[in-house]
Amino acid sequence: MRVGLQLGYWGAQPPGDAAALVKAAEEAGFDAVFAAEAWGSDAFTPLAWWGSSTSRVRLGTSVVQMSARTPAACAMHALTLDHLSGGRFVLGLGVSGPQVVEGWYGAPFGKPLARTREYVSIIRQVLARERPVSNAGPHYPLPYQGPGALGLGKPLRPITHPLRADLPIWLGAEGPRNVALAAEIADGWLAIYYAPRLAPMYDEWLAEGFAKPGARRTRRDFEIAATCQVVVTDDPVGVRARIKPVMALYLGGMGAPGMNFHAELFSRMGYREVVDDVGRLFAAGRKEEAALAVPDELIAEISIVGTAEQVRADLAGWSAAGVSTVIVGCRDVASIQAVADACQLVKHVLI
Repeated sequence: MRVGLQLGYWGAQPPGDAAALVKAAEEAGFDAVFAAEAWGSDAFTPLAWWGSSTSRVRLGTSVVQMSARTPAACAMHALTLDHLSGGRFVLGLGVSGPQVVEGWYGAPFGKPLARTREYVSIIRQVLARERPVSNAGPHYPLPYQGPGALGLGKPLRPITHPLRADLPIWLGAEGPRNVALAAEIADGWLAIYYAPRLAPMYDEWLAEGFAKPGARRTRRDFEIAATCQVVVTDDPVGVRARIKPVMALYLGGMGAPGMNFHAELFSRMGYREVVDDVGRLFAAGRKEEAALAVPDELIAEISIVGTAEQVRADLAGWSAAGVSTVIVGCRDVASIQAVADACQLVKHVLI
């Protein structure tokens, strides 16, 4: 089982201790460091800045939002960071949701699966650099010949030769069709709120993608990286209580009424009544009550919290369920060291 550190996205201000966390994660034997984005900080710049002091860990986006930049621009970011890191970059992509896409980026959210397929195809063309990049569309036509075009565009190849044509692309996906698409066209699946109990269901979704003609990977060489709170503690009840307000936010406040992908995920997990209760309370501004409505068993399914021995046992269960990497959020160096010890990671002396 590999472990990655999730730096996430920034709040009102940049975090003051990220450099120390990244250094500690690499020394402790973590496999990767990830950064995310919402509608504030971006995901690429922190990896370039803090990742410049690393030499071993992979540097990944978990995730960058497709609507934030064109496929060609995203490919430029990826090939640049891959060169700067010596071939350690992982491109994690996600479609986000209609509130962000249409409200922040001013782009249509419709056809997310078709858009993802085109987006990844263009990035693959850029990285392969076999011929000038072109795409018939309809979502990302290259060259552009639509309204306002001068008709002077021509297909281009990147000036910079990419370091790796096979730079890994992982897709953030929650629903069955998105997960199947990840298995078909990507190198890995970035899973949020993974529950080992549902591994047989996930395997069915993945198998659908692997069975497609021309599927890029098989189950044996496909990575599943699951975001998971891993906390070594003698007070699991207290830790789970601190997770509940965040869970209530994602169930009740992250998404439009009638289109909250996180809420749909937990409904499929069997928590539809919980989702309805939390959503109703959160919408009414009763956020503390919404957090209390999140049951302990839900938190226990999607997190690993307990003593070092319990953490090791749970990680073995997650590995048996198909997870190859857990991506954890650690607030301080001590937490990173505790996770590394519990996971029995090999520590590295960096020169």
